[in-house]
Amino acid sequence: MLDRDDTDALIEQVSVAIRDKSPLKIGGGNTKAFYGLETSGTVLSTRQHCGIVSYEPNELVLTARAGTPLAEVEKALADNGQMLPFEPPSFGVDATLGGTIACNLSGPRRPYAGSARDFLLGTTIVNGRGERLRFGGEVMKNVAGYDVSRLMAGSFGTLGFILEASLKVLPRPAKTTTVVLLYAPTKAIEQLNKWAGQPLPISATCYGGDSVYVRLEGAATAVDKSRRLLGGEEIDGNEFWRKLREQEHDFFDSKTPLWRIAVAPATPPLALQGKSLIEWNGAQRWLLSDAEPSEVRNVVSAAGGHAILFKNGNRAGDVFQPLASGVNEIHRRLKLALDPHGIFNPGRMYRDL
Repeated sequence: MLDRDDTDALIEQVSVAIRDKSPLKIGGGNTKAFYGLETSGTVLSTRQHCGIVSYEPNELVLTARAGTPLAEVEKALADNGQMLPFEPPSFGVDATLGGTIACNLSGPRRPYAGSARDFLLGTTIVNGRGERLRFGGEVMKNVAGYDVSRLMAGSFGTLGFILEASLKVLPRPAKTTTVVLLYAPTKAIEQLNKWAGQPLPISATCYGGDSVYVRLEGAATAVDKSRRLLGGEEIDGNEFWRKLREQEHDFFDSKTPLWRIAVAPATPPLALQGKSLIEWNGAQRWLLSDAEPSEVRNVVSAAGGHAILFKNGNRAGDVFQPLASGVNEIHRRLKLALDPHGIFNPGRMYRDL
């Protein structure tokens, strides 16, 4: 378990980049390098800036440096019967905490527990002026004004370099089980949303191949009662949910462009060619399709949602949902305020940012 504070060297590298007007390409384990637009620049690595800074199991708070392996964080929590509630995917053994926060990726538990951003209590960053700044703290209610720390979640390193992140953690559930039921697509979405409105200890759902998978977690009595209510076949779902989270499920074994679609949970099946898999009670839908990006986005927009080209396909085009002019202006001003010289991951999310 490495413990190294590389802050001074990182700030020096940022300062040199500012002086030379040279872009920096932030990287850690590079397990999520496929996500977003391709960018270039001198590598600014988190790998040597690692280690758990503090962990108070009784306080349910962990602080670690950006280059700390995600597996190391999860092991420390597991040893104390705790977990990262948002169940982040690793996409490889080299995944780091910094990359997890920067991409704001969450797993099957996200709609029931919250996202990575929701559990981010505070961050320490280096901004585009070479300044070391601390935002937030180590308690939930510590923010007056703008919660700048949470801007780092999902910013893909375009607003600053994350040095440390403080996260709220939670105890592992007392009991977990998974049931499988057979449904047609439209009925499956209806049923998932019906269950979502009931006091059931659901912590994950998935629909694909005419099968609905539902994970129940919590107190043993609540899980057992709900399991009898739902019916279906009970399975040991640990491996199923792991494969789904890490995209090792058979569905993802394809070189076809993979779209990540967000719509209202009760939205009926979308009229798009390709193969789909549904999560989060219908709110997150994965689509494997060779359809034109404009077609995918038009259909999804008509349903009130948005679509991201998550993997494969043309990364030189629009990967993320194009922004409305007003929203784009907000993004531009944030970038200017935190990274005025435009050195951090330029163009990683949008070409003009």
